Amino acid sequence: MKFCSACGSAVSHIVPDGDNRLRFVCNQCQLIHYQNPRIITGCLPVYVADKQTEATVLLCKRAIQPRKGWWTLPAGFLENGETTAAGAIRETQEEANANIKIQNLYSLYSLPHISQVYMFFRAQLLDLNFSPGIESLEVKLFKESEIPWDELAFPVISATLKYYFADRKLDTYPTRYEEIIRPSS
Repeated sequence: MKFCSACGSAVSHIVPDGDNRLRFVCNQCQLIHYQNPRIITGCLPVYVADKQTEATVLLCKRAIQPRKGWWTLPAGFLENGETTAAGAIRETQEEANANIKIQNLYSLYSLPHISQVYMFFRAQLLDLNFSPGIESLEVKLFKESEIPWDELAFPVISATLKYYFADRKLDTYPTRYEEIIRPSS
């Protein structure tokens, strides 16, 4: 950041009085420009036709960077004024044109090296009326044995799916939390 968004003056990267970390502070109006982690919200849409049928998970093939052409769960950045559950529903509609019912917060990941927090809700896919949205090349239901593990876009997607398939065997779905720390180089 080079200029203040309030007055347009130059900013300095300093520790403001009463703070303990570097912040961008306007040299003119003294406004502190806080930079906080981004929240990514999404869901794990599960479809079960009946009790005798194996559950399937809806995945989206990304039509955008990063990781264009890789499979992911429907998710994206939380908007201002939006709850995390509402954001997960919106992202699922935008990316897969899918109708879901949120069941519970399922996984939460802290990625401090990229200043992001990921939240996935376990959700019931209400019907089979889904199709690719503008950010997806393809959307498809996968049984556990069909998951394209080597083509998943992000580590949080792999982790969430692994948790789900393990938890499904026990028919218990606790909220999972994980810190993903990039190793020092």
